Amino acid sequence: MSPTENVASKKLKWTSTTWLLVLGILFIALTLRSPLTSVGPVIEDIRNSLHISNVVAGFITTIPLLAFAIVSPIVPKISRRITVERSLFLSMIILVVGMALRSSGVTSLLFIGTTLIGIGIAFGNVLLPSLIKLKFPFQVGLLTAIYTVAMNSSASIAAGVSYPLSTLSFGWQGSLGVWIILAIAAVFIWLPQTRNISKEEITPTTAQKEKKQMWRYPLAWVIMISMGFQSMIFYTTAAWVPEMFKEQGMTAAQAGLMFSIMQVSQIPMTFITPILAGRLKDQRPVVAMFAVFYIVGFAGLIMGWTDYSVVWMILLGAAGGASFSMCMMFFSLRSRDSFEAADLSGFAQSLGYLIAAVGPVLYGFIHDVYHSYDTANIMYIFVVTISLTASFIAAKDRYVTND
Repeated sequence: MSPTENVASKKLKWTSTTWLLVLGILFIALTLRSPLTSVGPVIEDIRNSLHISNVVAGFITTIPLLAFAIVSPIVPKISRRITVERSLFLSMIILVVGMALRSSGVTSLLFIGTTLIGIGIAFGNVLLPSLIKLKFPFQVGLLTAIYTVAMNSSASIAAGVSYPLSTLSFGWQGSLGVWIILAIAAVFIWLPQTRNISKEEITPTTAQKEKKQMWRYPLAWVIMISMGFQSMIFYTTAAWVPEMFKEQGMTAAQAGLMFSIMQVSQIPMTFITPILAGRLKDQRPVVAMFAVFYIVGFAGLIMGWTDYSVVWMILLGAAGGASFSMCMMFFSLRSRDSFEAADLSGFAQSLGYLIAAVGPVLYGFIHDVYHSYDTANIMYIFVVTISLTASFIAAKDRYVTND
């Protein structure tokens, strides 16, 4: 059977058990981006409060990406030992502890907590596609849409309210710590899923054990490149687009508004794209759609047409939401089972986030060397070209493990 054959042929029965499982997935997804996007708006307050340098402060945003890269390949092995459900429960516990330590106001605990947050999120990043493949094999598109929308919505809200919350009596510690409420809720909502695990969900079959390591499959590398360069685009634009707009003459408030527009514009596409992709045997038309969005949006930025900045931000937001959702779909659609999905997800996200971590630094380096955002923006041409080429190849209907 092809990867997408009959994906939408069976209707989902919404029993109380199903509702509880979907609610658990939703709350886990809500914790996977808000701890990260809440940091940027208060980074200056953290730096001043703890008397640390800009370089040291920069590690607060870099550490989670490095944790993703290091931990992601290990996650599938852990999940096979203790099950996907229990691994996700463990990740939420780690996340709660990490968020508590990060908000303590102590420099050493800030970095320990940030590391634990990165580890906890890495589990969720890798295992949610695998869980959906396991529990909802005929509704991959719908469930991927639900959790990607939750991720991006919480990311946008956290970025928008982080600074206002920091002006209250609890300061930046309270602004970052408030998101622990979602993580604690996720722990309790997910707890029922850790019970009554069937043996089939714990132990791979003999055929699964005999498969080659994921790095030996060419398509796995293609999906990793698609994931990595898509993430590079996201993290680079998040770090530098507001500064670029300020150099082009906008106020800080206007530049922040432009970034918010881009973030919000992702949300509709993160819902539409997985559902559309799940109904298609070949997802290349979807890739072609967000390719146009990327090309026109970045062309507007590179040309410096600030009068139409809202248009460029909407297009880039839509492209980013669609491409991110498509990458998440690749983990499920290009794998034969949940174990394979976890392996593919772990491999692609490990090296992918290493690529992503290079983006903001490289962009800043190019800007410093040439003293121009115009020159630095040329980097987007190459990054988008690589990302779209890999996505187009990955979108063809087949499995990663096809020899």
